[in-house]
Amino acid sequence: MKTLKLIGALALGAMTAACAQLPDVTSRNAPFEATEPLLGSSPLVTESVAQKQLPYSMNVTEINVRAPRSLTVSEANVFYPRGDIVWRGDPIGDRYEQIETIFADAFAKGTANMNGTVPVVLDVEIARFHSVSEKTRYFASGVHNLEFILTVRSADTGIALAQPRKVSANLNAFGGQAAIEADRAGHTQKVRITGYLAQVIQEELAKPSV
Repeated sequence: MKTLKLIGALALGAMTAACAQLPDVTSRNAPFEATEPLLGSSPLVTESVAQKQLPYSMNVTEINVRAPRSLTVSEANVFYPRGDIVWRGDPIGDRYEQIETIFADAFAKGTANMNGTVPVVLDVEIARFHSVSEKTRYFASGVHNLEFILTVRSADTGIALAQPRKVSANLNAFGGQAAIEADRAGHTQKVRITGYLAQVIQEELAKPSV
């Protein structure tokens, strides 16, 4: 489990069905056009949702990300691998740790400017991280299917401030020549997904139900 405490420098600087126990399910399907601003060398999110009116003034002090080891991992190079975790944006290794790091980094970026008066902790459980295989990426295209369960707790009491919610966030993947050119330009799968998730967490925390 990756635990990221946001203090000091950071203050300056989600096909599976919806879980019946989770009353609030959010679904997104972002096309390339919606994510293009996230790809450059400028800030990942051009307009911070955190700067808008929030349900209350939050200060994200800690982010706990967990990818349960019960999730299945597939390294099969087929058009649609069967597995909860399909990830090729890092070298072969511990895929659980790799995707935990992606979520932790993305959510740290997305909440870096949330320095309000109510200290909160984010508990994030990854439910699915189904990216694209090498075969899909270079001979077709696909979707990065990202699902997670988000719980917002009081940093002071540890009590959840709202019911856990399951979020489904889908990002269109590059394929063929577009994928090759994106890699050459530094717009890798990891860069795009990290930027997209940073935007997703901002939007989720801006909802009145949180």
